[in-house]
Amino acid sequence: MSLDASRVILGTYGQVFIAGEWQSNFNHLEANVEIQKKELNLAGDPWVRHKKGAMKGTGTMSGFKVTSKMIARGFDKFSLVSKLSDPDSYGYERITLNNVMLDKLQLANWTAGEEVKEEVSFTFEGYTLNDPIRDI
Repeated sequence: MSLDASRVILGTYGQVFIAGEWQSNFNHLEANVEIQKKELNLAGDPWVRHKKGAMKGTGTMSGFKVTSKMIARGFDKFSLVSKLSDPDSYGYERITLNNVMLDKLQLANWTAGEEVKEEVSFTFEGYTLNDPIRDI
């Protein structure tokens, strides 16, 4: 059975929520989890084995500058919810990122005659897959 192209999710329907408030100015969100693996060399085994270690969450969100809320929030930790939905998909996906902390604050970055863009990188400490998309 081939892929039903109408079920492919477009980022057009993505949303970012901070403290329950939709951040309509952001049009890009990326969040990743990396795991540190410990290499194990075992006697009598030609394969290098791996043991799970600590995990690290990092991300970036960007969009248009509309308010000073990110500057006012500073480096205080907060929760962020990513919602990805498409009317043609099998449902929607909501993921909560816990203990989000900004890496830096963008205080100014503008050029005359151009819209002002805002980009923030961050770390997070854990996530919850609230609503997974399931195929039918």
